[in-house]
Parts: sequence; structure tokens; C-alpha cells
Amino acid sequence: MLLTIDVGNTHTVLGLFDGEEIVEHWRISTDARRTADELAVLLQGLMGMHPLLGEELGDSVDGIAICSTVPSVLHELREVTRRYYGDIPAVLVEPGVKTGVPVLMDNPKEVGADRVINALAAVELYGGPCVVVDFGTATTFDAVSARGEYVGGVISPGIEISVEALGVKGAALRKIELARPRNVIGKNTVEAMQAGVLYGFAGQVDGVVNRMAAELADDPDDVTVIATGGLAPMVLGEASVIDEHEPWLTLIGLRLVYERNVGRT
Repeated sequence: MLLTIDVGNTHTVLGLFDGEEIVEHWRISTDARRTADELAVLLQGLMGMHPLLGEELGDSVDGIAICSTVPSVLHELREVTRRYYGDIPAVLVEPGVKTGVPVLMDNPKEVGADRVINALAAVELYGGPCVVVDFGTATTFDAVSARGEYVGGVISPGIEISVEALGVKGAALRKIELARPRNVIGKNTVEAMQAGVLYGFAGQVDGVVNRMAAELADDPDDVTVIATGGLAPMVLGEASVIDEHEPWLTLIGLRLVYERNVGRT
């Protein structure tokens, strides 16, 4: 089986693949202060909770694929794979690793590994042209051509960041639960803020994607829009442009990168 690890700024998502099927997954907080030893203990604890897995990681996992938007965590995970699981093939996505995705940017090294991996998985699953909307710490919009090229994107503040900023900067406002309000027109401050977050971000997604699709293809209707990320379910029912929802898009991309560099597990 293949263990995939996607380290984001806020959360780290882990997935276990048996062939092409994801059979288990976990979500934990990302903490840049964790050492390699702490991460190894955490990994072992998560794997040990699964009834079908062996007590040791190496008993059931024969490959590891990792990407990270947090350099310090990537450094510690590199040490984890070297020190604790040196006999298991590991792919850490960074410059030089084969993804099969041409990056047509002014500086390709600026593009986060997770965004390139999302583009790879999106083309593999749905074909191009497509736009991937990833609802994470930031909301990112990534454009992929019909030939599978990463051609650029948009970055905006994420939903949680916006809610926190509103609570901090608004003297009479406070941090709220991210939940669907009863109506668009709020009857109290909390519902008014919830409506602003939900319908504001849904409108943002529709507006940005429509403009990207017009630039990406002669016929914007040919562009497939894929949503992913932990906060995607909140917006799915309100954003009209989303065609597909794939919560494990980045993990699937990690599996594909592993196969391109090492082979099938």
C-alpha cells in the first residue's frame, strides 16, 4: 500500500491507497514546530489505529509520497523517511521530481507543489481544459490547458482567514461558526456574517472561474471545474460553476507522481 501525505498551511491530510483505491484517510493540524521524532510517533499512532494494518508502518506500507507547502515540515518529513523508514521508497515532491505537468509560469519554482499535483490529478480524472478550485487556508484557482499544462492561477484569502480577520478587525463583531444561515438576509449579526461568508465566497468562485474559463478556452463550456479542499462542501451547493467535487484530489495526484517516479505499489 501507498501512504500519501499532503501538508498544507493549516491541516495535513494523509491517505492510504491500496492500488488506485483510497482505503483510509486522516486529517491533523499542521504544526511547523514538530520534530521528525514527533512526526514519526504521530504516523505510527495513526497507522496503529487501523484494524487492517500491521503494528509497524513497514509491515503494510511499501511506498510513501509527500508534498508540503511548509518547508520546515517537509524538512522534518524527509528526516522521518530517512531515519525511520529508509527501506521504503519515498517520493518528496520538489523541483526535479517528474510530474508530467509542464508549468508555464514566469518562475515555475514559485508554484506550490500541491497546485501542480492537483493539476495532474484533474487532467487524469477529467481531462483538460479545467480549473481546480482548492478551498484551503487560501482559496486557489488553477488553470490547466487541454494539453495538461499548468498555465497559471488565482490566489485569494481563504474562508477561515476571512472570518478570523472580520472577527479581529470588527469592533462589534466576533468569530463565528462556519455554518449555513437560515436565510441570505440575516436576522442577527451571526447569521448576517455567515451569509456574507457563504454567499460572498460562492459569488467569488462563480465570478473568478467564469473569467478564467473565458481566457482558457474558445468555448468556456468546455472547461471542467473541480472543487477540492477541506472547506469545499460549504460552497458546493451555492457556486453554480462547479462540475465535480473530488476531496482527495491532491492525494490522488501524489499517487500518480509516485507511480511516475517509482512505479506502482
